[in-house]
Amino acid sequence: MYFSIIIPVYNRPDEIEELLESLSNSSFSDKFEIVIIEDGSTIPCESIIQKYSKTLNIAYYLKYNSGPGDSRNFGMNLAKGDYFIIFDSDCIIPKNYLSIVANELNQHYVDCFGGPDKALDSFSPIQKAINFAMTSVLTTGGIRGGSEKLNKFQPRSFNMGLSKKAFEMSKGFGNIHPGEDPDLTLRLWDLGFETKLFPNAFVYHKRRIDWDKFSLQVNKFGKARPILNKWHPNYQKTTYFLPSAFSIGFIFSVALLFFVIDWPLKLYFLYFLIVFITSSIQNKSIIVGYYSIIAVWKQFFGYGFGFLESFIKINILKMEPQKAFPELFFKL
Repeated sequence: MYFSIIIPVYNRPDEIEELLESLSNSSFSDKFEIVIIEDGSTIPCESIIQKYSKTLNIAYYLKYNSGPGDSRNFGMNLAKGDYFIIFDSDCIIPKNYLSIVANELNQHYVDCFGGPDKALDSFSPIQKAINFAMTSVLTTGGIRGGSEKLNKFQPRSFNMGLSKKAFEMSKGFGNIHPGEDPDLTLRLWDLGFETKLFPNAFVYHKRRIDWDKFSLQVNKFGKARPILNKWHPNYQKTTYFLPSAFSIGFIFSVALLFFVIDWPLKLYFLYFLIVFITSSIQNKSIIVGYYSIIAVWKQFFGYGFGFLESFIKINILKMEPQKAFPELFFKL
Protein backbone atom coordinates (compact mmCIF):
# COMPACT_ATOMS: atom_id res chain seq x y z
CA MET A 1 0.00 0.00 0.00
CA TYR A 2 1.41 3.35 -1.06
CA PHE A 3 0.31 6.43 0.90
CA SER A 4 -0.19 9.84 -0.68
CA ILE A 5 -0.49 12.58 1.93
CA ILE A 6 -2.79 15.34 0.67
CA ILE A 7 -2.41 18.84 2.15
CA PRO A 8 -4.24 21.94 0.88
CA VAL A 9 -2.74 25.23 2.03
CA TYR A 10 -3.89 28.84 1.83
CA ASN A 11 -1.48 31.59 2.94
CA ARG A 12 0.09 29.45 5.69
CA PRO A 13 3.79 28.81 4.92
CA ASP A 14 4.60 28.75 8.67
CA GLU A 15 2.11 25.94 9.23
CA ILE A 16 3.45 23.90 6.32
CA GLU A 17 6.96 24.14 7.73
CA GLU A 18 5.89 22.69 11.09
CA LEU A 19 3.87 19.96 9.39
CA LEU A 20 6.71 18.97 7.04
CA GLU A 21 9.19 19.05 9.90
CA SER A 22 7.02 16.56 11.80
CA LEU A 23 6.69 14.31 8.74
CA SER A 24 10.44 14.39 8.19
CA ASN A 25 10.76 12.74 11.61
CA SER A 26 8.37 9.92 10.73
CA SER A 27 9.42 6.45 11.87
CA PHE A 28 7.48 4.85 8.99
CA SER A 29 9.87 2.67 6.98
CA ASP A 30 7.92 2.45 3.72
CA LYS A 31 8.00 5.10 1.03
CA PHE A 32 5.23 7.70 0.80
CA GLU A 33 4.60 10.92 -1.10
CA ILE A 34 3.35 14.32 0.04
CA VAL A 35 1.06 16.29 -2.27
CA ILE A 36 0.74 19.97 -1.38
CA ILE A 37 -1.87 22.08 -3.15
CA GLU A 38 -1.42 25.86 -2.99
CA ASP A 39 -5.03 27.03 -3.12
CA GLY A 40 -4.62 30.46 -4.72
CA SER A 41 -2.38 31.75 -1.93
CA THR A 42 -0.96 35.28 -2.05
CA ILE A 43 1.70 34.14 0.44
CA PRO A 44 3.06 30.95 -1.17
CA CYS A 45 5.05 28.27 0.62
CA GLU A 46 7.35 27.34 -2.29
CA SER A 47 10.52 28.23 -0.37
CA ILE A 48 9.45 25.90 2.46
CA ILE A 49 8.82 23.10 -0.04
CA GLN A 50 12.31 23.53 -1.46
CA LYS A 51 13.77 23.34 2.03
CA TYR A 52 12.32 19.86 2.57
CA SER A 53 12.47 18.55 -1.00
CA LYS A 54 15.71 16.65 -0.36
CA THR A 55 14.41 14.74 2.67
CA LEU A 56 10.76 14.24 1.65
CA ASN A 57 9.10 13.16 -1.59
CA ILE A 58 6.96 16.25 -2.25
CA ALA A 59 4.76 17.13 -5.22
CA TYR A 60 3.77 20.82 -5.20
CA TYR A 61 0.92 22.28 -7.23
CA LEU A 62 -0.47 25.79 -7.59
CA LYS A 63 -4.08 26.49 -8.52
CA TYR A 64 -6.73 29.21 -8.27
CA ASN A 65 -8.63 29.53 -5.00
CA SER A 66 -11.58 27.13 -4.91
CA GLY A 67 -11.61 25.98 -1.28
CA PRO A 68 -10.10 23.09 0.67
CA GLY A 69 -12.49 20.40 -0.59
CA ASP A 70 -11.83 21.05 -4.26
CA SER A 71 -8.10 21.40 -3.55
CA ARG A 72 -8.05 17.98 -1.90
CA ASN A 73 -9.82 16.53 -4.95
CA PHE A 74 -7.25 18.25 -7.18
CA GLY A 75 -4.43 16.65 -5.21
CA MET A 76 -5.98 13.19 -5.12
CA ASN A 77 -6.52 13.26 -8.88
CA LEU A 78 -2.78 13.83 -9.35
CA ALA A 79 -1.50 11.64 -6.51
CA LYS A 80 0.32 8.39 -7.25
CA GLY A 81 -0.81 6.45 -4.18
CA ASP A 82 -3.61 3.94 -3.78
CA TYR A 83 -4.55 5.31 -0.35
CA PHE A 84 -4.82 9.00 0.50
CA ILE A 85 -4.21 10.53 3.92
CA ILE A 86 -5.59 14.04 4.31
CA PHE A 87 -4.31 16.65 6.76
CA ASP A 88 -5.07 20.29 7.39
CA SER A 89 -2.04 22.55 7.17
CA ASP A 90 -2.25 23.43 10.89
CA CYS A 91 -1.55 19.86 12.03
CA ILE A 92 1.60 18.38 13.53
CA ILE A 93 2.01 14.64 12.96
CA PRO A 94 3.41 12.19 15.56
CA LYS A 95 6.33 10.20 14.23
CA ASN A 96 4.53 6.85 14.59
CA TYR A 97 1.28 8.03 12.95
CA LEU A 98 1.80 6.35 9.55
CA SER A 99 2.90 3.10 11.20
CA ILE A 100 -0.27 3.08 13.31
CA VAL A 101 -2.45 3.67 10.24
CA ALA A 102 -0.68 0.97 8.23
CA ASN A 103 -1.10 -1.51 11.07
CA GLU A 104 -4.82 -0.68 11.46
CA LEU A 105 -5.43 -1.09 7.72
CA ASN A 106 -3.56 -4.39 7.64
CA GLN A 107 -5.65 -5.75 10.52
CA HIS A 108 -9.03 -4.41 9.40
CA TYR A 109 -9.02 -2.67 6.07
CA VAL A 110 -11.54 0.13 5.52
CA ASP A 111 -11.85 2.53 2.60
CA CYS A 112 -12.19 5.54 4.87
CA PHE A 113 -10.92 6.24 8.37
CA GLY A 114 -10.64 9.19 10.71
CA GLY A 115 -8.53 9.94 13.75
CA PRO A 116 -8.84 12.28 16.74
CA ASP A 117 -6.79 15.34 17.62
CA LYS A 118 -4.83 16.38 20.67
CA ALA A 119 -2.96 19.44 21.96
CA LEU A 120 0.77 19.72 22.49
CA ASP A 121 2.16 21.20 25.71
CA SER A 122 3.64 24.00 23.58
CA PHE A 123 0.21 25.18 22.41
CA SER A 124 -1.06 28.48 23.82
CA PRO A 125 -3.72 28.47 26.57
CA ILE A 126 -6.37 29.62 24.09
CA GLN A 127 -5.39 26.88 21.62
CA LYS A 128 -5.63 24.30 24.40
CA ALA A 129 -9.03 25.66 25.47
CA ILE A 130 -10.37 25.52 21.91
CA ASN A 131 -8.97 22.01 21.57
CA PHE A 132 -10.82 21.04 24.75
CA ALA A 133 -14.07 22.47 23.39
CA MET A 134 -13.60 20.65 20.09
CA THR A 135 -12.73 17.27 21.60
CA SER A 136 -14.34 16.88 25.02
CA VAL A 137 -17.32 14.57 25.55
CA LEU A 138 -18.78 17.39 27.67
CA THR A 139 -19.30 19.51 24.54
CA THR A 140 -20.55 19.34 20.97
CA GLY A 141 -16.98 18.47 20.03
CA GLY A 142 -17.28 14.96 21.46
CA ILE A 143 -17.31 13.51 17.96
CA ARG A 144 -13.78 14.80 17.35
CA GLY A 145 -12.78 13.35 20.70
CA GLY A 146 -13.76 9.89 19.53
CA SER A 147 -17.17 9.46 21.13
CA GLU A 148 -18.79 7.98 18.02
CA LYS A 149 -18.95 4.25 17.48
CA LEU A 150 -15.64 2.93 16.21
CA ASN A 151 -17.22 1.35 13.13
CA LYS A 152 -19.67 4.17 12.33
CA PHE A 153 -17.44 7.19 12.49
CA GLN A 154 -17.71 10.40 10.49
CA PRO A 155 -14.08 11.34 9.77
CA ARG A 156 -13.02 14.98 9.73
CA SER A 157 -10.72 16.18 6.99
CA PHE A 158 -7.99 17.49 9.31
CA ASN A 159 -7.12 13.81 9.93
CA MET A 160 -8.70 11.46 7.42
CA GLY A 161 -7.85 8.54 5.14
CA LEU A 162 -9.56 7.63 1.88
CA SER A 163 -8.85 4.85 -0.59
CA LYS A 164 -8.41 5.68 -4.26
CA LYS A 165 -11.38 3.44 -5.06
CA ALA A 166 -13.65 5.30 -2.62
CA PHE A 167 -12.48 8.65 -3.99
CA GLU A 168 -13.14 7.67 -7.59
CA MET A 169 -16.60 6.26 -6.86
CA SER A 170 -17.70 9.18 -4.64
CA LYS A 171 -16.01 11.92 -6.71
CA GLY A 172 -14.51 13.25 -3.50
CA PHE A 173 -15.47 16.37 -1.60
CA GLY A 174 -18.29 18.71 -2.55
CA ASN A 175 -18.09 22.50 -2.66
CA ILE A 176 -19.71 23.22 0.72
CA HIS A 177 -17.34 24.42 3.46
CA PRO A 178 -17.47 23.63 6.28
CA GLY A 179 -19.44 20.39 6.09
CA GLU A 180 -17.64 18.82 3.13
CA ASP A 181 -16.24 15.98 5.24
CA PRO A 182 -19.51 14.66 6.79
CA ASP A 183 -21.16 15.10 3.38
CA LEU A 184 -18.51 12.85 1.85
CA THR A 185 -18.87 10.30 4.66
CA LEU A 186 -22.64 10.02 4.22
CA ARG A 187 -22.27 9.58 0.46
CA LEU A 188 -19.65 6.88 1.08
CA TRP A 189 -22.09 5.04 3.37
CA ASP A 190 -24.76 5.18 0.66
CA LEU A 191 -22.23 3.66 -1.75
CA GLY A 192 -21.62 0.78 0.66
CA PHE A 193 -18.21 1.84 1.97
CA GLU A 194 -17.22 1.36 5.60
CA THR A 195 -15.72 4.09 7.77
CA LYS A 196 -13.90 3.61 11.05
CA LEU A 197 -12.27 5.54 13.85
CA PHE A 198 -8.58 4.79 14.41
CA PRO A 199 -8.37 6.07 18.02
CA ASN A 200 -4.58 5.89 18.24
CA ALA A 201 -3.98 7.69 14.92
CA PHE A 202 -4.19 11.18 16.41
CA VAL A 203 -2.63 14.42 15.22
CA TYR A 204 -1.80 17.61 17.08
CA HIS A 205 -4.23 20.17 15.67
CA LYS A 206 -2.90 23.65 16.30
CA ARG A 207 -5.96 25.69 15.20
CA ARG A 208 -4.37 29.11 14.77
CA ILE A 209 -7.53 31.09 15.30
CA ASP A 210 -8.64 33.79 17.74
CA TRP A 211 -11.95 34.02 19.58
CA ASP A 212 -13.73 35.88 16.77
CA LYS A 213 -12.58 33.40 14.14
CA PHE A 214 -13.57 30.50 16.37
CA SER A 215 -17.06 31.95 16.86
CA LEU A 216 -17.41 32.37 13.09
CA GLN A 217 -16.16 28.84 12.46
CA VAL A 218 -18.57 27.10 14.82
CA ASN A 219 -21.41 29.31 13.56
CA LYS A 220 -20.73 28.01 10.05
CA PHE A 221 -20.65 24.45 11.39
CA GLY A 222 -24.13 25.04 12.78
CA LYS A 223 -25.40 26.52 9.52
CA ALA A 224 -24.05 23.57 7.53
CA ARG A 225 -25.79 20.84 9.53
CA PRO A 226 -29.44 21.48 8.43
CA ILE A 227 -28.17 21.58 4.84
CA LEU A 228 -26.55 18.17 5.32
CA ASN A 229 -29.77 16.92 6.93
CA LYS A 230 -31.69 18.03 3.85
CA TRP A 231 -29.24 16.31 1.52
CA HIS A 232 -29.04 13.15 3.65
CA PRO A 233 -32.37 12.84 5.53
CA ASN A 234 -31.71 9.23 6.51
CA TYR A 235 -28.88 10.33 8.79
CA GLN A 236 -30.58 13.07 10.79
CA LYS A 237 -30.16 12.94 14.57
CA THR A 238 -32.10 14.73 17.28
CA THR A 239 -28.78 15.40 19.04
CA TYR A 240 -27.98 17.98 16.35
CA PHE A 241 -30.60 20.22 18.01
CA LEU A 242 -28.92 20.14 21.42
CA PRO A 243 -26.70 23.24 21.01
CA SER A 244 -29.73 25.28 19.92
CA ALA A 245 -31.76 23.95 22.85
CA PHE A 246 -28.86 24.73 25.19
CA SER A 247 -28.62 28.33 23.91
CA ILE A 248 -32.36 29.02 23.97
CA GLY A 249 -32.62 27.37 27.38
CA PHE A 250 -30.02 29.74 28.79
CA ILE A 251 -31.98 32.77 27.60
CA PHE A 252 -35.14 31.40 29.23
CA SER A 253 -33.18 30.68 32.41
CA VAL A 254 -32.15 34.33 32.62
CA ALA A 255 -35.75 35.44 31.92
CA LEU A 256 -37.01 33.23 34.76
CA LEU A 257 -35.01 35.31 37.22
CA PHE A 258 -37.71 37.99 36.89
CA PHE A 259 -40.08 35.43 38.41
CA VAL A 260 -37.56 34.58 41.14
CA ILE A 261 -36.90 31.15 39.63
CA ASP A 262 -33.16 30.57 39.62
CA TRP A 263 -32.63 26.79 39.62
CA PRO A 264 -32.33 26.49 35.77
CA LEU A 265 -29.55 29.09 35.76
CA LYS A 266 -27.84 27.24 38.62
CA LEU A 267 -27.75 24.14 36.39
CA TYR A 268 -25.90 26.14 33.73
CA PHE A 269 -23.51 27.42 36.38
CA LEU A 270 -22.91 23.83 37.52
CA TYR A 271 -22.24 22.71 33.95
CA PHE A 272 -19.64 25.40 33.33
CA LEU A 273 -18.08 24.66 36.71
CA ILE A 274 -17.67 21.04 35.59
CA VAL A 275 -16.12 22.29 32.33
CA PHE A 276 -13.69 24.48 34.29
CA ILE A 277 -12.66 21.71 36.69
CA THR A 278 -12.34 19.04 33.98
CA SER A 279 -10.28 21.22 31.64
CA SER A 280 -8.10 22.54 34.48
CA ILE A 281 -7.26 19.00 35.55
CA GLN A 282 -6.84 17.70 32.01
CA ASN A 283 -4.58 20.60 30.97
CA LYS A 284 -3.01 21.11 34.43
CA SER A 285 -3.84 24.81 34.23
CA ILE A 286 -6.63 26.87 35.75
CA ILE A 287 -5.99 29.48 33.05
CA VAL A 288 -6.83 26.93 30.37
CA GLY A 289 -9.81 25.91 32.50
CA TYR A 290 -11.05 29.50 32.51
CA TYR A 291 -10.48 29.90 28.76
CA SER A 292 -12.32 26.61 28.23
CA ILE A 293 -15.46 28.18 29.69
CA ILE A 294 -15.20 30.92 27.04
CA ALA A 295 -14.50 28.38 24.28
CA VAL A 296 -17.43 26.14 25.21
CA TRP A 297 -19.72 29.17 25.57
CA LYS A 298 -18.79 30.37 22.08
CA GLN A 299 -19.08 26.85 20.70
CA PHE A 300 -22.61 26.23 21.99
CA PHE A 301 -24.00 29.65 21.15
CA GLY A 302 -22.19 29.98 17.81
CA TYR A 303 -23.23 26.53 16.63
CA GLY A 304 -26.66 26.67 18.25
CA PHE A 305 -27.83 29.92 16.70
CA GLY A 306 -26.17 29.08 13.37
CA PHE A 307 -28.11 25.80 13.34
CA LEU A 308 -31.35 27.55 14.29
CA GLU A 309 -30.99 30.19 11.57
CA SER A 310 -30.23 27.54 8.97
CA PHE A 311 -33.07 25.28 10.12
CA ILE A 312 -35.56 28.13 9.70
CA LYS A 313 -34.27 29.12 6.25
CA ILE A 314 -33.84 25.58 4.91
CA ASN A 315 -36.73 23.68 6.52
CA ILE A 316 -39.39 26.33 7.12
CA LEU A 317 -38.77 28.99 4.47
CA LYS A 318 -37.64 26.30 1.98
CA MET A 319 -34.72 28.37 0.71
CA GLU A 320 -32.04 26.83 -1.49
CA PRO A 321 -28.84 26.37 0.52
CA GLN A 322 -26.64 28.27 -1.97
CA LYS A 323 -28.98 31.27 -1.83
CA ALA A 324 -29.54 31.12 1.93
CA PHE A 325 -25.82 30.86 2.79
CA PRO A 326 -23.61 31.73 -0.19
CA GLU A 327 -20.63 32.09 2.19
CA LEU A 328 -20.69 28.30 2.70
CA PHE A 329 -20.16 27.47 -0.95
CA PHE A 330 -17.11 27.86 -3.17
CA LYS A 331 -17.60 28.49 -6.86
CA LEU A 332 -15.84 25.70 -8.74
